[in-house]
Amino acid sequence: MRYQAQIRKSGTRFALILLTGLFFIQGQALGQEQTVRAGNILIKEVWIPLPDGTNLAADLYMSTDMKKGERLPVILEYLPYRKNESRPRGLATFAYFVEHGYIFARVDMRGTGRSEGKLVDGEYSVQEQLDGEVIIDWLSRQDFSNGNVAMFGISWGGFNGLHMAMRHPPALKTIISAMSTDDIYEDDVHYMDGLNHIDAYELTMDLANIIPGPPDFNIEGDYFKNRFDTDPWLLKYKKQQVDGPFWNRASLNEDYSLIDIPVFLVGGYYDGYRDIVPRLVQNADVPYKVLLGPWNHTFPHLAYPEPAIEWREMAVRWLDHWLKDKDTGILEEPSVYYYQRGWHEPGFDLSKIPGRWYTSGEWPETRESTLYLDQDHDLVATPAEFEHSLIYKPTAPDATGPAAWWGDWFPDQKVADAHSLVYDSEMMTESLEIIGVPRVTLQTTMDAPAANWLVRLSDVAPNGMVTHITGAGFNANHVESAEKPIQLVKDKVYTLNIDLHVTSWTFEEGHRVRLSVNNAQWPMIWPSPYNMTTTIRSDDDGKSFLNLPVLTNPTQLAKPFPKPVAGPKLEGYKSLYSETPSGYPETKEVVRNERTGTTTIYATNSAGYQYPWGVHHNVETITSKVSDDTPANASVKSNYVMTIEQEDRVLKWSSILDFTSDEKMFFYSYRRILEENGKVVREKEWEEDIPRAW
Repeated sequence: MRYQAQIRKSGTRFALILLTGLFFIQGQALGQEQTVRAGNILIKEVWIPLPDGTNLAADLYMSTDMKKGERLPVILEYLPYRKNESRPRGLATFAYFVEHGYIFARVDMRGTGRSEGKLVDGEYSVQEQLDGEVIIDWLSRQDFSNGNVAMFGISWGGFNGLHMAMRHPPALKTIISAMSTDDIYEDDVHYMDGLNHIDAYELTMDLANIIPGPPDFNIEGDYFKNRFDTDPWLLKYKKQQVDGPFWNRASLNEDYSLIDIPVFLVGGYYDGYRDIVPRLVQNADVPYKVLLGPWNHTFPHLAYPEPAIEWREMAVRWLDHWLKDKDTGILEEPSVYYYQRGWHEPGFDLSKIPGRWYTSGEWPETRESTLYLDQDHDLVATPAEFEHSLIYKPTAPDATGPAAWWGDWFPDQKVADAHSLVYDSEMMTESLEIIGVPRVTLQTTMDAPAANWLVRLSDVAPNGMVTHITGAGFNANHVESAEKPIQLVKDKVYTLNIDLHVTSWTFEEGHRVRLSVNNAQWPMIWPSPYNMTTTIRSDDDGKSFLNLPVLTNPTQLAKPFPKPVAGPKLEGYKSLYSETPSGYPETKEVVRNERTGTTTIYATNSAGYQYPWGVHHNVETITSKVSDDTPANASVKSNYVMTIEQEDRVLKWSSILDFTSDEKMFFYSYRRILEENGKVVREKEWEEDIPRAW
């Protein structure tokens, strides 16, 4: 997942939600109670005991107007993202629920933030879920609780809400899951669409995981055993290159009947995790409420570009129904709310996404419209025989731009299209609305044993601008099974059935539909190791075509969503500077060496934050390099430094990754360094050769 306590992938011009106002702290030392007040919200730190003696740190967000003896439902967010550093973000989102009669619990996962214990050994681990069951039970039995608990979260917090629901803790009555997924292997950042990916989030987390909790940042005792010396998560993931039990243990799509409580689901067309929305609606047999809007990896009330909406009003009524047994009328309202996007220019400087809100009692009704690829690079109604070839160019420009995933806003696609096979429809004579999952079937050949395919759907405007709508990758070695990849046979015809990521769009009169296909998207996708030529074809044995889900009989939203309500303010937290809008490394420079056919991409980020206990500085650099002549020898080198400046000392954590490959192997080299006041305290290195699965 992509999410951090300090920064969020929101596309806004702010990496941190800045909040100012009333603030006080009592008892800063580890194990002592912390109390923070902001307006009428009290943030109280408590400790949740686990059966093995470990204590988890939790912040309870409560109303100062709560009456003695009053019992309220509890909403849980359970994350490894350092609750103290993320208090401004938490307050901005949680206060609305607190003001409507809820207690919000924000818990640091075992071995993270201020919690005790050894760092969990990866995302969505069994240990995380076992601890989660204890947390839910503990919250339900406290004297402030009415016994009912909901889980809430975005990204990781949305993921593990689903996971905990699959385990059926008795006190868990509903979940609110935003920007999450039911298919960890295909959708998460490690192997997007079954393709190998090195994500900036992965690099960040391998360092962020090992930093002890504020304000003391204790590096004595069991710190090295429990955090600094633990194996990097990235190393673990790169050994798990195929789908199967490792990923399925936390993937709802293996069995939707595992969910038996109501689900409130939030998805965004500009987020990398959105495909769960139609899949859950069409497969899970539980009450659901769905919001699918023009948002990236952020909550709808914080969204930018517009429209941002006050979705929490609906969420509170949902929670009141399931946790307070109130008749709010929420179940008589539409189950699905979706934004039908209109055309906008490509690029990143958008202030609003045009469109309109529709509603439905279930997934929207559509009809299938089929467009066939043809010899003249058109999309047409009648199939014809053709064969087009494409020479694999690993350094072809990444169509996603600085985002490097299937989320956020993309640049004009003309640059990437110049290195792709491109097929255009005729100009639209009337507008056409689509909603759902466009599907592409390609008849292909490859003259190498491994190949990646990247498919993009775009809108070509009359002025020539090409706006990205959606896309997907496909690992041809998974044509039979993602659990048992095959070696491709030279020149054998393979039928690839590719589901693009869920979308909505309105093709306006005078616009064209464009389908673009190539075999590379660097540095988003690790390149196939072999020089090759691929083909797309169509004949009597099989056709290549695009199926569009055309919207029929839409119902417009009866009443507009309210505007977002600003949260209370908190003093002592401040963003000092941020190099990139996203808060992640973004492409700063692309260097092309035509003599060697090599492209080197430099991505950077730096940021500074003021906290009550000191100042944090983050500096990140990622260098990605690949050659058209030797695609097997790709490399990613990263350096991430986090410095914490306090009155009496300066702590500096550094991580250095060198990840390279050849035709048969990945080579992993990673080093951590801790310095205190300029002196090295600890270093640890990992070196491992990992066989390639394809």
